[in-house]
Amino acid sequence: MAHLLGGLATPFLCKPINASSSFNNNYTSASASASSLHALDSLYIKRAAELADKSAGFTAPHPNFGCVIAHPNNGGGTVVGEGYLYAEGTIPAEVQAVEAAVERCRGATAYLNMEPGDCHSNSSAVSALIKAGISRVVIGIRNPLQHLRGNAIHALRSEGLQVDVLGEDTQNKIIEDAVKSCLFVNAPLLYRAACQVPFSVLKYAMTLDGKISASSGHASWISSKKSRTRVFEMRGRSDAVIVGGNTVRRDNPRLTVRHGGSHLPRRIVLSQTLDLPEEAHIWNVSEVPTIVATQRGARRSFQKLLASKGVEVVEFDILDPRDVMGYLYDRGYLSILWECGGTLAASAISSGVIHKVHAFVAPKIIGGKNAPSPVGELGMVEMTQALELIDVCYEQLNFKFVYSPNTIFILLVSGFLQPVPDLTPTIPSIEETSAIDPTISPYESSIIFFYKTWDPYGGFSNFSLHPFQMPNENGELVTWSSVEHYYQAQKFVGASDPVAKSCMEEIQCAKSPEEAARIGRRIQRQQPNLVRPDWESVKIDAMYKALKCKFTTYPYLNSLLLSTAGSVLVEGSPHDLFWGGGRDGEGLNYLGRLLMKLRSEFLGDSSTSQNSLLHQTSENQ
Repeated sequence: MAHLLGGLATPFLCKPINASSSFNNNYTSASASASSLHALDSLYIKRAAELADKSAGFTAPHPNFGCVIAHPNNGGGTVVGEGYLYAEGTIPAEVQAVEAAVERCRGATAYLNMEPGDCHSNSSAVSALIKAGISRVVIGIRNPLQHLRGNAIHALRSEGLQVDVLGEDTQNKIIEDAVKSCLFVNAPLLYRAACQVPFSVLKYAMTLDGKISASSGHASWISSKKSRTRVFEMRGRSDAVIVGGNTVRRDNPRLTVRHGGSHLPRRIVLSQTLDLPEEAHIWNVSEVPTIVATQRGARRSFQKLLASKGVEVVEFDILDPRDVMGYLYDRGYLSILWECGGTLAASAISSGVIHKVHAFVAPKIIGGKNAPSPVGELGMVEMTQALELIDVCYEQLNFKFVYSPNTIFILLVSGFLQPVPDLTPTIPSIEETSAIDPTISPYESSIIFFYKTWDPYGGFSNFSLHPFQMPNENGELVTWSSVEHYYQAQKFVGASDPVAKSCMEEIQCAKSPEEAARIGRRIQRQQPNLVRPDWESVKIDAMYKALKCKFTTYPYLNSLLLSTAGSVLVEGSPHDLFWGGGRDGEGLNYLGRLLMKLRSEFLGDSSTSQNSLLHQTSENQ
């Protein structure tokens, strides 16, 4: 049975690979019949892709990385270490694999599903491989981001390691499948880099006669409990879940992830007229934020009602799926799951923003002339115009009805509407571009934007992984993994409540800056009594102290900041109107201001006054 592209254990791999416990035996038998080293390389690269996929949904907006260290030989090879990146800010996959293999690394080969994204002089992944004595590195695909592509490969080769990029010198079916597994596991990043929109997946369940509900609108349940569990997994892999107004009115969905995972995607409602109920599960933002995208000027009174509930409303001149995806791209989203009805699905497909489809097909017939179908009018009049899925996979999900002794099978059909882009042959790195034309510089603008940590100036972000030490209330040095870790924890400093102290410890131990932010914001929202009463007046100072410590600790960051002298620094978040510049430049840009003040301080220019910043207040962040 073929398996799902986007399922549970191996969501992007059509042919799942067994767990690590039986991995060596399987690879020994498989490679014994292989005719070349390329076949063995392909098998280990597939394993690296499988490991990388374990963190899907947790690394966003960053790539999924996996690493396998092995000693390939005529007998098939032996795996001595494995690892994968859990989230940005956690131990790199390469470091984990090296630590697992210890002295067995010497002379071994490291297999990476994607070229490491060592940026801002954080070369821990590359350094680990070099210091461990790895002799050869095989990479599934190059890093698709322009400012990172080729950097790690160059660094490894300059240290004498043999570096091979799979498929760049030899092509066959085995290699093609291995490269494809690497493309699939980081499809969201590749689509984002190529199309400037998030990777979008359309999911629906339908009967055998193509209906998503009865004529009455009743749809509980077309599929099975097992398929609904699979949907929860899909949500957990996504940055956001989109529905239309009809779905909110008809189903009153929660759109939550009920498998216990810590990653909770945002809920997004698209509604032109805001003809929505005043009370709905989706307006409860105590656990998960909700965003409503609507037409400019629609129902101002209802917008105020949503705002009072904590729901974010974003207006568009014309509510078009492509414009919404462009906005979410600007917010740094990688992956979107569409769980909408046929009308919105057709609009999204027509706009070209749907890249993949998951269709659950149940062996049921409901009939009904007016019963809705999963995709509305696309304007096609001939079968030759039909959109064909590629890289299609099928999976059977079996279950039993309580009232029937028979086992029922739900068929899950998955495939891509657009091929996963392989950007490596077409996107040159900054260094490669400058070598062709030395007059080209990526930093010519007098306004420098920074936002995500993968950006050229991403080291300026409070989410960048740059650990530093700061004294606590007792004068003892405490290590913080990032500025965001420190900032979120400062909300609860000084509280005598032991719960507040445990909150600080939970934030400090968070595995990534994103997780620290989620914890701090959630506690602030749910238990405001734990937040220090002077937080609004001291939060700017807390951020500044952490930034100053970070840029003092890392000389290369200090040099990067000083290199921007004469330029305006703008934190490019389109939705954070306090720390960021906002969608249309309406934000206060306090993070950019603090960095420019810090730059002036480092340059000996005290013209910028910190007091003017501290006296300004804003909405609670």
